[in-house]
Formats: sequence, C-alpha cells, structure tokens
Amino acid sequence: MLLGEILIDSYGVSPVDVENALKFQEKYGGLIGSILMNMGIITEETLVSALSEQLNIGLFQDIDRKNLDFQSPLAETLNNPFLLQRNWLPLFNHNGIVTFAAINPLNYEVIQYLRDMGVRWQPILATESQFRELQGEYEASRQVDGMDSLDVSGFMDAEVDKLRELASEAPIVNLVNTLISRAVTRGASDLHFEPFKNMYRVRFRIDGMLHDIDFLPLKMQLPIASRIKIISGMDIAERRRPQDGQISMKVSSKDIDVRVSTLPLSEGESLVLRFLIKESISYNLDYLGIEPDLNEKLQQDILKTAGVILLTGPTGSGKTTTLYSCLNSINSEDKKIITIEDPVEYRLNGINQIQVQHDIGYDFLTALRSILRQDPDVIMIGEIRDAETARVAMQSSLTGHLVFSTLHTNDAPTAYTRLIDLGLQEYLINSSMISVIAQRLVRKLCPECAVPENTDDATIRMFALDALAEKYGVKEIRIKTAKGCPLCNNTGYKGRVGIMEYLRCTQEIKAFPKNSSFPMAARRYMAEAGIRHLAEDGFLKCIKGITTMDEVLRVAG
Repeated sequence: MLLGEILIDSYGVSPVDVENALKFQEKYGGLIGSILMNMGIITEETLVSALSEQLNIGLFQDIDRKNLDFQSPLAETLNNPFLLQRNWLPLFNHNGIVTFAAINPLNYEVIQYLRDMGVRWQPILATESQFRELQGEYEASRQVDGMDSLDVSGFMDAEVDKLRELASEAPIVNLVNTLISRAVTRGASDLHFEPFKNMYRVRFRIDGMLHDIDFLPLKMQLPIASRIKIISGMDIAERRRPQDGQISMKVSSKDIDVRVSTLPLSEGESLVLRFLIKESISYNLDYLGIEPDLNEKLQQDILKTAGVILLTGPTGSGKTTTLYSCLNSINSEDKKIITIEDPVEYRLNGINQIQVQHDIGYDFLTALRSILRQDPDVIMIGEIRDAETARVAMQSSLTGHLVFSTLHTNDAPTAYTRLIDLGLQEYLINSSMISVIAQRLVRKLCPECAVPENTDDATIRMFALDALAEKYGVKEIRIKTAKGCPLCNNTGYKGRVGIMEYLRCTQEIKAFPKNSSFPMAARRYMAEAGIRHLAEDGFLKCIKGITTMDEVLRVAG
C-alpha cells in the first residue's frame, strides 16, 4: 500500500494535500512523507507511524530503553561513524541479531555494508529527534575518545577565525536553518538550545509549553552557537557575558523577526530564539476571546479621552497583544498615538512607535517626557518599572491623555498596592486610574480531538460551575478533555486564549485605603459585586468547551 494511501485512510490526511505533495515531488523530487511534513500537513511522529505500517517495521518508542547497549562486542566491530552519517545506530545485540535505530531503514549503502560484514540485523524506525537523542547518548558513552570534551572557556582569540569558518560550513548552516524552519512550521514562539546531560538539547515552546525536540552531540554546541551569533550580529568570541541580537529572515513565505538571547552557563551557553511573525497575530479585540460582558466594559474604557488603563500579568501572558488590540481599535486619523516600547515587537500602521535605547540613556522616563511635547492623544508605555515613570504617566492622564501601560503583579487589586510601593500618592492613583486588567493565557482544546468529560457532581459543586453557567446564560455545561491527534501534535491543545480579571476604579474602590489590607478588601468587593476573578473567567471558558479545568488550575489556580 502506498504511503499516501495509508496517510489518507488511517491518519485523516486530505487527498488534496497528498495530490499537491505528489505534484511537488514530480516537479522537484524528494520523498512524499518529507514533503507533507515540510508543508505542515503531518508531524514527524505521524510520518514515522505511517512508515512503520507501510514497511511492517517496529517503532523505537515501543522498545525498552533498558536494553540499550552501545558497547556490545558485535556493535564495536562496526564502522559506527559510517552508520551515524547515514542515520543508523546499533542499539543492542540479541541472539546474534543487531537491532538498529534508523531514520531511513531502506538505506542501500547501509544494507549492503551489513551484508558484506555478515551481520544479521533488524531496523526499527525512529523520529529525527529520537535519533539525535540516541546519538547524544552514544557520544556521551564514548567520552573516553575526547569527542565532547571541548573547553569553551579556554577558546583563544586566535582560534576565532577557525570557529567562524566551522560555523559557516554547510552541515551547521543547514541544521540551524532546518531547526528554525521546523519551529516556525509547528507554530513555536521560542526555540531553545541548552547543554543538558552531556548533550545539546533543543526545545520548542508551543502554546506556552516547552517540548523536547532534539538532542544533539555536545560537541555541536560551539559551532551552532557561533552560527546563530554570526547571523544575529553578536560577538562570537564573547561567552562570559549575556548578549542580545536580532535576525530578519523569511521562512515558509513568512517574514519573521527573530530576537536572540544568549546566557553563559557553567557548561556552556543557553540560546533562546523568539519568533515574531506579523501574519500570525490579528490585533483585534474581537479575536482575543474576551467574554462579551468584559469586552463591553473594555470598549467603554478605551474610548475615554483621559486616564490610565493598566494590564498586569507575568511575562508571556499576552499583555502586549491586548495593548496593541486596544490601540488598533481607537486608531484613527483624528488621534495621535505614540508608544514607548522595549523592544518594538510589531509595527502598527498609523501609530508612532519609539524604541528605548538604554545604552544612550534613552529609557522609558526620558522618552515619556519627550513625547508629551509631541501633543499626543494616546500614550502607550511598554512597562512601568520605576516610581518616576509611574508618576509622570499618572500626571499625563490628568492633563488630557489616555495612557496604557503594563505592570508585573499577580492580579488586578495588587496593582494598586504596587503603585503605592513605588511611591505614588493615593490621591494621584484614585484620580487617574480607569481600570486594571489582569491577564493569563490558557491553551485551547484542539477542535478535532476534544472529547466530552464526565464531570462528577462534587467537582461541579466545588467550583460552583452550575451557578456560573446560570449567571452567564450558558444553557449546557460542556466540559471537555484533551485527547491528542496529528493536528495538535498529540497534545490535545491548539492555540491559546486569554482569561482576564477586570477591576474598574469605581467610587467604592477609591474609598478603600490603599494599604496592605487593600487587596483583601477589593476581593470582598469583587465577590459582592459579582466580578469574576481569573480562575472564574477560566471556568467560564471550561463550561463552554474552550479549555480544560486542568489547564485553568495550572495557570490561575
């Protein structure tokens, strides 16, 4: 049976996608499975599973790793560098039959070599990431040869040219390009490289969660790090201090900006590449998944001509996306909008965006004082980090400016006490604040594989789900659970949605003293006024079948 037919019959691949892949193969060559994977139609795991079915060959994931023996006498007689170069690796010898992990079990050169050596063999299929992990373990088991004993701290300046040359060789260039392409194709927000257990671990952050993707030999750390430093404009000879860089490139017809960060570790360097893809985000409040009642209040707030709207939450909670969506909603020819950001992540048409530059003393406060002379209607400050910036922002709102900014607090009430801690006077906060919105991101259930969950009555009572459904007009509680399928890379989740806690600065909130007891008093007020906290907003999305209870409790519990 052909691979395309198996993918259609057993894995839900569209016949149209297979037909398009065949046309591409006819024109440019290549393997049909690899073409479909590069198109983003199937995952690596799906391809290997389908090949296993087609070739009637076992899968590496099904064997017991305790049986691995890289130094068995028979395996030691083989030309392992030759085999590794062709993505074959001997795992163990049982009754005179050597079991090999292989990416391509039909490699003619390997089969001919094993026949010539008189070896009885049995291949099993491994994904590329599984194979690289095995290769790392194999390399680590043979450290006596000094293969992975590179001393990165003692690399001399005279050898920098050699390192630059090594980083520009085709295998390293192709490996880095392939990993970046795979990350973008799978919708990763970040790509991580880090030393780990005598290997060089590669991880993708997808929908906020990190996933191990590859395990490379530790000796590849220097050339990979040097390659990334070269293309991001960093100093490849500097490994004692953190560095930041940037790459602009096109991947799968998408223009992307890549923010690169390096961090020295005791075992080498950790590198993180963050992908900023303009086409992947729609800055529109209607697409953020905000509940209708909260969206209505937020729309009222952003139409005001003066005051401060604060978004709070940890790094990566979607605050910038929400801010950009608010600015886009009010962006018109009769308004002048200026933003101060560090860094400017995405360009917004019709909005004046400022990049702070700390190295020349052009920080948030300096930029804020400058733009007030530019006659803006709306100001967005990327983050309030100190007392003076907070004070100028609050005072700006009193002189007829609508100000948006962010603050790092766990919930909405503690934003007030944080401003007090920064040294702001209570009257200034009360007179300038419009509202505070605390935000988190939870993973959305995959629409293809989510299945109903039998939620017991005790759980419904514990989290008052029935009362929540009645209050917000949800006729049927549709709690679902994550299952996993090829579309979501077997995670059960695809994409993320925001859960929010909204607190408007009402007369009641202004009346509470902004001391250490304020968060508790504000919480009581919110409960009496029927204002949802973060977890309740998440539970509301649970009973609508958007996310799971486990996910809400993980993020906001």
